[in-house]
Amino acid sequence: MTQYRKTDEAVAALSPEEFRVTQQSGTERPGTGKYLNNKAPGIYVDIVSGEPLFASTDKYESGCGWPSFTRPIEPANVAELRDETHGMVRTEVRSANGDSHLGHVFDDGPRDRGGLRYCINSASLRFVPREEMEAQGYGAYLDQVGQPA
Repeated sequence: MTQYRKTDEAVAALSPEEFRVTQQSGTERPGTGKYLNNKAPGIYVDIVSGEPLFASTDKYESGCGWPSFTRPIEPANVAELRDETHGMVRTEVRSANGDSHLGHVFDDGPRDRGGLRYCINSASLRFVPREEMEAQGYGAYLDQVGQPA
């Protein structure tokens, strides 16, 4: 069983934007994230710990300006915390093992897919394409990402 955790080396390798988002609970500007329009099959993992977070088959276009997902690929890898910053009450989403700030979850997602919208910063993610999943240790999730185009 793979152990996912935050390391000093992984944090040191982050770009300034990735550090601001994951370590300082920042938010990337809407419409700027590198994964916003990604439609390739694969999984999204925490950029710091590598823990599996979301599958491409659960990604959808919500129009909010950030990648949106209907559910986590491994619910135990996603922690939800009350967030009262910016004069709002929201639910923050963090990676459970890496403690990276990922974004927020809202209850305005597609009703036919559970009703949730995980609004996630691209800067907190690393995309693993389907064809690289086995080699990178994510083969157990191949059945959850669909077939290559």
